[in-house]
Amino acid sequence: MGRWQPAGLTEGHLARQTNKRTVRTARRLRKKMSLPEVLLWQHLRVTDLNIRRQHPCGPFVLDFYCPAAKLVIEIDGIAHDMGDRPERDDARDVFLRERGLEVLRLSAAEVLRDVTAAANVVVVLCRGRCE
Repeated sequence: MGRWQPAGLTEGHLARQTNKRTVRTARRLRKKMSLPEVLLWQHLRVTDLNIRRQHPCGPFVLDFYCPAAKLVIEIDGIAHDMGDRPERDDARDVFLRERGLEVLRLSAAEVLRDVTAAANVVVVLCRGRCE
């Protein structure tokens, strides 16, 4: 059971089942965000949505997370296509979906090409899932 998870909250509830290492990693990643993450964050932080950046969830750190919409937004660079990353990403997606979360993956190239359009996709999807 995680540090912030009250007893009895497991089914249907996204409890923060994290450890100190994951929280430390999330804090470090907030300071070292990639350019596409920074650009997208500049657009998302001014919305009325409560979107978190570099949010710890279980053994993972999510790029962005909207708790009201139960939506995870991941920005994938070129490294996500190499080596064992596709399998690791699939396992991560399964872990998140088992907890009732939807995962939206945007390529870093898409965000860099048109950050406003990428932010609009996120906002529309979040609002649609909140209704």
